[in-house]
Amino acid sequence: MRGVRNSLGVLVVDDVVVAELARCVPGADSAARLAGLAGLAGAVLSAAGRVDALVAVERHLRWLQAIELELLAGLEAQPLECIPGQPDALVDFLETGEQVACALRVSPDTARGRLVEARAIVSRFPRTVALLAQGRIQLMHAKVLSELTANLDDPVATRVEELTVDRFPQQTVGAARKAIARAVIKADPVGAEERHRRAGEDRHTALQPRPDGMAWYGALLTAVDALRVDAAVDTHARRSDDGRTLRQRRADALVDLVTRPGELVHESGTTSPVTTVSVTVPYDTLIGTGQDPADLKGYGPVTAAQARALATAPGSIWRRLLVEPATGRLVRTDPTSYRPTAEVARHVTARDATCRFPGCTRAADQCDLDHVVPFNHDDPRAGGPTTPDNLIALCRRHHLLKHRARWRVRHDPATHDVHWTSPTRHHYTSSLSAAGH
Repeated sequence: MRGVRNSLGVLVVDDVVVAELARCVPGADSAARLAGLAGLAGAVLSAAGRVDALVAVERHLRWLQAIELELLAGLEAQPLECIPGQPDALVDFLETGEQVACALRVSPDTARGRLVEARAIVSRFPRTVALLAQGRIQLMHAKVLSELTANLDDPVATRVEELTVDRFPQQTVGAARKAIARAVIKADPVGAEERHRRAGEDRHTALQPRPDGMAWYGALLTAVDALRVDAAVDTHARRSDDGRTLRQRRADALVDLVTRPGELVHESGTTSPVTTVSVTVPYDTLIGTGQDPADLKGYGPVTAAQARALATAPGSIWRRLLVEPATGRLVRTDPTSYRPTAEVARHVTARDATCRFPGCTRAADQCDLDHVVPFNHDDPRAGGPTTPDNLIALCRRHHLLKHRARWRVRHDPATHDVHWTSPTRHHYTSSLSAAGH
């Protein structure tokens, strides 16, 4: 097979070669070897080889993106002179944007935006750019880091990178965004509170006409208020099932709750729908001795003050998870019962936060709690116990995938990492830190 050449006369690579290319640090030599993937590669590679080939190509694309970032940043730092010998910072920048726009076939606004973004990323986040050049992260990791730190001073932005960059290679962009948002609060808790206060002053509603007699109606609210509204709408929408879709019932519920509150009280006998907004708060943050961010379910990291305000609001219900101090294991479990106790279910749901399949973001409270080592219904003591160490949250799709396909799963009770082995024998890890927790 190694002697087969493609239509370009390039030696076609095989499984061993693409496995090496998927692991190596991208560079000019390895990029030249990738040419062997053209033409006959699909006929030569196994299923596992084709997956490795995708990884190899993706890593080299990221390497090229790092080179492009450096080039754009260099053009922004030293723009082309519009009039030779007569430097003018603004005019030269605009001229550079025009030339980049023409060269890349993008609009001038897009070109200028890419120049500014590249300079910010390259100048502020060298470790992130280095990981991109190694093909270990996506360009979007760098873009999100730059976006979420745009309003921060350089030292604080550097601290945010320090807190997050090592986990980027194991994180999806969505998980990285959550981790960066948490790090922004942790790196500058006082500034985060002030930015939240200023942002809250811009709360407003908006009406946008749409075709066919429709319109969008929305509001910019604090995260807590937005989740309260959403929970109230969802609760009201689920009270009836009359043939309308849930999306239609939610839209109608919003209209009902805003325009007919008196009628709704009269019909239901209650003053308002019972809604739930959940926040997971570190104990030190809750009692005011710490400033670590909390996690608002359905939104992500929020500041300590926001969490304390929500936790101490009238009607708030606190649920604590009792653990053994020495081991961290949950108290009050029944390992021989197939269904977990309420304490165990709350513990696993709070710990995992999302489905534990790599990259899945389905909320844990919408998932099944799956026994990693299968439960033995005939002899419960001989099978996998119903304890947090043997339970993980899996959405229904990935729960079925685990049991019906040939994926193998292992849970590390010390780190709570979940190790997955695919049918092609590729190994993936779902870690809580990689999920942005």
